[in-house]
Amino acid sequence: MVDFKYSVMIILISAIATFFTRAFPFLLFGRKEPSKTVLYVGKYLPSAVIAILVVYCLLGSGFAVNTVLPKLIAGVIVVVLHVWKRNNLLSIGLGTVIYMALVQLVFV
Repeated sequence: MVDFKYSVMIILISAIATFFTRAFPFLLFGRKEPSKTVLYVGKYLPSAVIAILVVYCLLGSGFAVNTVLPKLIAGVIVVVLHVWKRNNLLSIGLGTVIYMALVQLVFV
């Protein structure tokens, strides 16, 4: 069994490390407003990462109808919901539920 003090020390060190990794950019740059580079990266990087993840997920599925079609249907639903409602939790959550329902019930 792990000692209680050991567990507390692990949690404390993890909390301190998390705090300093998040505070480091503010300590390093010391600016109140972000630079143009940070604004540019913050604007375009999330879309680029999502695009890379979509391509990665679709490339690994092969070309069988029962694997590609549920992903495409769920993906279209996610995009439509996100454009319509602008709610990440709703679009990703409902897309995941629909994908799992399609895989488990329709494309068996």
